[in-house]
Order: sequence, then C-alpha cells, then structure tokens
Amino acid sequence: MTTINEAKLATKAVWAGEKDYLVHGATQVPVIPSVAFGYDDMDEWYEVAIGQKKGHIYGRNTNPTVQAFEDKVKVLEDAKAATSFSTGMAAISNTLYTFLRPGDRVVTIKDTYGGTNKIFTEFLPNMQVDVQFCETGNDEQIRAETEKGCKILYLETPTNPTVKITDIKKCAEAAKEAGALVIVDNTFATPINQNPLALGADLVIHSATKFLGGHADALGGVVVGNDTTLVEAIYHYREINGATMDPWAAYLLLRGMKTLDLRVKRQAENAMKLATYLQKVEHVEAVFYPGLVDHPNHEIARAQMSGFGGMLSFAVKGGVDTVRDLLPKLQYANRAANLGAVETTVGPARTTSHVECTPAERAAMGIPEGLIRVSCGVEDADDILQDFKQAFAAVRVGV
Repeated sequence: MTTINEAKLATKAVWAGEKDYLVHGATQVPVIPSVAFGYDDMDEWYEVAIGQKKGHIYGRNTNPTVQAFEDKVKVLEDAKAATSFSTGMAAISNTLYTFLRPGDRVVTIKDTYGGTNKIFTEFLPNMQVDVQFCETGNDEQIRAETEKGCKILYLETPTNPTVKITDIKKCAEAAKEAGALVIVDNTFATPINQNPLALGADLVIHSATKFLGGHADALGGVVVGNDTTLVEAIYHYREINGATMDPWAAYLLLRGMKTLDLRVKRQAENAMKLATYLQKVEHVEAVFYPGLVDHPNHEIARAQMSGFGGMLSFAVKGGVDTVRDLLPKLQYANRAANLGAVETTVGPARTTSHVECTPAERAAMGIPEGLIRVSCGVEDADDILQDFKQAFAAVRVGV
C-alpha cells in the first residue's frame, strides 16, 4: 500500500497532514480556536509543557489546526520539520533573527522581495550584521562572497517581480563549503514546481498567503527543513516573540492547498501563453518569464524546476503613464498588491512588491517604473489574452 510520503504531489496536497486531526467522523480538519488546552493530570500537563509528550497548552505556542497546516507543507516539501507564522514576512524575519547576531555576515542577491530587501538594507545593518549583495544569477560572485565567510546564504528564486533564477544546487554547494546556512524563499515556485531541500537548501520559506492558500483570504507563512534543531530554534523564537498563525487562517490555507497542484499547473499554462503574446505587443519593451527560451536563466529553470510558475512581469513603453492607462482597462484582473490567487492579479512594482523602496532603489535593482507584475489566475487563457488585447488596443500613450 502506498504511503502518503510515496504518493504524487497532487495526492499529497489533498490528503497530507490531515488524518491525525479529524474528529467525530469529520472528513475535514476542524477549526479549533481555543486559546488554552486543559489538563486534569498535573504530570501530563507538565510533560506536554516541556515537550516530553505531544499535545497543546497555549495557542501562541501550538494549535491542532495550525499543526495540520504545518504537517501538510512538511510533506509537500519532503521535510522533517515545519513551523508556521502569522505572515510570510514574519517567517522571513523570524528565521533571520533566530540565527543572526552582531558581527555576522549574510550573502544574498539584489533581487529579493521589497520587504525582504528592507530587512537586508535597514534592519540587519542596524543590528551590526553585514549584508553582501550579489548580482542575481552570478553564481561565481555568490561563491566568491560565501568563501569569504558568512552565516547565511539567502536566496529567492524565482525572484519577485522580475522572475530571475538562481542555481540553487551550485550556490548551496559553495555555501556548505563555507559552513553557511542556505535559506530559500520558494513562494513563487511552490512545492509543485521546485524542491529546494533536494537541491541543498537547509531551510525553505513560503508566504502561504500566496500560492499555497491560493484564494487571497488568509495570511500566513511557513518554514520547513530537514534539520529539526534548526526548525525548533525558529519555533522557539516565534513562540516567544508571538508571530503566531491564527487557526482560522490555517483552516483556510489547508482548504486552499487541496487544489494546489491543479491551480499551479493551470496558472503556469496561462502564464506561458500570456508571456508569449506579450512578446509581440508593440507597447511592450521586455517580458520576463523563465519559461521563455530567451530568458537568460531559462536552462537553469528547466533543470531545477518542474514547471515555470504562474508569475511573469513586463515593462511597457511610456513608463508610469502607460501603466496608468492600461491596467484600469483590464476586465479580468484585480489591480491589487497580492499574487498566487485564482484570479489574475496585476500591478506595478512601485505599488506592490517594492512599494517600500524609493524609485532610485528600484532602479538599482533593475525594476523600471513601467514594470507590471502579473500573477496569472485559473481563468480560461483565451479570455485573458483577449482581455489584454482589448486593453492594449485602447492605450493612448507609450508608443
């Protein structure tokens, strides 16, 4: 009989992490909003409290519904341990703060999400942590900087919003030689398209708000790894500092993840068709999607990903003026600062991924003010293409 760990990803997305939490014959994991969990046996209470026995004592620490969510992600990423957070940024920041101390050094890439970039450019330097930025995709520069010594190598691939790709295996090998922890943000790829642990990463982070949940109705973050001591250290930091996932959010994320495989594959199909179309539009200066053969990192993406994902971006002629004119004309797209949902979502980096950054900072990261990020939904691709065609046909500026 096939176990859940031996099943295909689509089956894992539906069944993993749930059986132990079903009660009263229910087929769905219940929402357990209780803040406290009571014990009549004082010795049992103590054993649970100090971790000698499984159980729950207080909602800031653990919760059954939240634990079911963690278990599902753990199985999908083929990891041994997981811990969750109230948001994706909580997962990123708590993980970094768990391991970094004054005098430590971090090596990362220039093209991280705007909130992550702020941690590297503002918060960590204030903690006297040295941060070295490398050109995304420049594996030799990353190797050279890690060889100088670092505590953490932090990667995001594909990147937000320009979907650049980093060779995880090659960079992880260099980091391990230097004794560094390798942390990879896998939000854009999802476990369906990429498994960084299998490529040498120590820890994998997701903003569960995005593709994992898939319905833009629940915030959450999660970190997984195979070294349980690393994940336990992150959990301890989180339980004391309090960025705990809400059980209602965990329930919604669990429900959304059941269709993760279906959604991600459909979104990738739509993204490929839209990217191919955009390459032929006169208003468009450049299209960024790793599935395109002329993408500079296409071959690396093919090697380490099983699909190219539902995210793409493109730069328009005329910059912000064209953005202002084009986006309101789209009928089947939310103009919002989110991604990974079943609905197509669009927005410029200046109001979405890198709103925290100045125009100069965005320019330094290769993000023009006329860049539009597209998170493809699960709509019919023909309808999405027609929608973009009619919007471009009515654009007044940019050519």
